[in-house]
Amino acid sequence: MKNIDTAFKQVRLFSLAVIIVCLTLTLFISYKSYQLATGSQQKIFILANGKALEAYSADRKDNVPVEARDHVKMFHHYFFTMDPDDKVIQSNITKALYLADGTAKQQYDNLKENGYYTNLISGNISQEMQPDSIIINTNDYPYYFRYKGQQKIIRPTTIVTRSLVTEGYLRNVSRSDNNAHGFLIERWKTLENKDLKIENRQ
Repeated sequence: MKNIDTAFKQVRLFSLAVIIVCLTLTLFISYKSYQLATGSQQKIFILANGKALEAYSADRKDNVPVEARDHVKMFHHYFFTMDPDDKVIQSNITKALYLADGTAKQQYDNLKENGYYTNLISGNISQEMQPDSIIINTNDYPYYFRYKGQQKIIRPTTIVTRSLVTEGYLRNVSRSDNNAHGFLIERWKTLENKDLKIENRQ
């Protein structure tokens, strides 16, 4: 009887140990599977030029300063980068106007009425825009920005470098193919646009 009682206790202890190990292993596997599933949902792969590039998703608030700076940079690039070709000018202006409100359209209309774009085409003049600094204040909404850059006006005989300083505010809007960052520039105005130097072309 003693041997049977001892054997029963040993079997019971062994069974409890096996159950505890199985439960622990099950919980561990479930936790690791959840981690793996969560991590895989945050990874995406982008196909660019035939190569798969890995990217990670993040909350919008983590990327607001970066996206806002790029939005402001691309708007100024499209608005001020020109070649003496009507289609190029129209294409760039159209892209720029998707990123801003009526204040940008008003400046475009003023330049067009003054024959600015016609002079670019007739004079074989190109423009390039290089940003120096973009300051974004994300503490208050809508987000204030100040853009500083250099504009190069390339004429057949000279290259004029101008200083450009603008400011405005960024408002959140829906993302789209025409507005990838989901911002809209409002109350945009030019604070400074003056010649820095004029170089003769050889």
